[in-house]
Amino acid sequence: MKFITLLLITSLITQSVIASELPDLGDVSQNSFSASDEARVGNEIMREIYTDPQFYDDPELTDYLNNLGARLVAASDAPQQSFSFFMLKDNTLNAFALPGGYIGVHTGLIEAAQNESELAGVLGHEIAHVTQHHLARMIDSQSNGILPSLAVLALAILVAKSNPQVAGGTIAAAQAASIQKQLNFSRDNEREADRIGIKTMAAAGFDPNAMASFFERLQKYGRIYENNAPAYLRTHPLTTERIADMQNRAANFTSKQVTDSLAFQLLRTKLHVLNLRPDLAVIEYQSASKDPHYANLTSILYGLTLALSQNRQFSQAEISYQQLSKFASPIIDLLGADIAQKSGDIKLALQRYRQARVRYPHYRPLTYSYADALIITGLNNDAVTLLTDLTRTYPDDAKLYQLQARVYAQQGKDFLRHYALAEFYARQGSLTAAIEQLQIALKTRDGDFYQTSIADARLKQLIAQNKALLAQQQK
Repeated sequence: MKFITLLLITSLITQSVIASELPDLGDVSQNSFSASDEARVGNEIMREIYTDPQFYDDPELTDYLNNLGARLVAASDAPQQSFSFFMLKDNTLNAFALPGGYIGVHTGLIEAAQNESELAGVLGHEIAHVTQHHLARMIDSQSNGILPSLAVLALAILVAKSNPQVAGGTIAAAQAASIQKQLNFSRDNEREADRIGIKTMAAAGFDPNAMASFFERLQKYGRIYENNAPAYLRTHPLTTERIADMQNRAANFTSKQVTDSLAFQLLRTKLHVLNLRPDLAVIEYQSASKDPHYANLTSILYGLTLALSQNRQFSQAEISYQQLSKFASPIIDLLGADIAQKSGDIKLALQRYRQARVRYPHYRPLTYSYADALIITGLNNDAVTLLTDLTRTYPDDAKLYQLQARVYAQQGKDFLRHYALAEFYARQGSLTAAIEQLQIALKTRDGDFYQTSIADARLKQLIAQNKALLAQQQK
């Protein structure tokens, strides 16, 4: 990732984070690294992640991940805490928690999970890292008691959590005693995250045994491919004793057979298809569709339909979609509209989008694609009406403002375009960029008095927020 600057952070990790005293796992309120500090660190690192090529901005997968995460958080000991789940396009098996309730998941982890409970187990574990303030305690345990720049600290945390190879090299440079202290700290936190994660996933209705089964499979894989072990093993140390402890804790809950959601099945298939060359994906799923022993016909049919569309075999994709459309899912409906749009049948695409929105009015990935289709076809007034209504319903959704900026650009409304871009950047934490867009908007002179008054007030608000943030960072 471009935002990992090894030379900048090596000394910080080796001297400040690795060389920490073993923290007390007691009341986090005693820590000097406060909840507001955690939020600032999380916001700063997410601002960098949003602009990184590995950030995977797939609305369907992001929506699914956040719905699954919300279900787990609601069943946790901290249901009031705010979380945001995001994806990185990376085939390695990894997930990591950041301060402020941000949890990153690699696409490879979703593909590797054999069922939804296994994925829920990993998320439950990462949620526990956040609710127990493990990163905050690690940071707060610095022997000198001095916090480094939050921006640098954010980079240090991410390199240790999401890039274990770099982190491993950094750790090797530290003194042996400091390494052992950090490993002990990590194991204590991993055991606590296991215990709380299993409790959370069981309360959310998932199989509590799935966490142990997934980690046990990872451990076996790591032994076979010792020099290329999954990234998750390097950031989350596993031992036979730890897996046995998971199994013992899971035994305290009722074992259950949990049926995977259709969304999990379809989106796991989607990731697999998109990782293949389109023509090879078609061959694979055509072969699988003829296998009478393959149990999940819906996923196979979805994979084949998507693969045909990706390979631009739209006639065959439409035939396959007609079979697939018998199953109810907004993911399937969205694929049907996308096939029609890509094949050039705009009338059919818009019809399918509208029908799907009646069935699934709150499924935002569908709405994003519908707005995009309206913009592409020049139905700008319809797009403006749609997006204006949605920003009132979902005022914190950055993607809606990004779409607004596109349609205003197409209409030649410069003031409104730059104002929408300002709101987009503000919601991604890029206050400087948001301020610049508002300044440009006020110079366009095509906004009326009411609009420019609102923009001027918003500009003053963002400048004040940015000054306050910079002041906090310099403390």
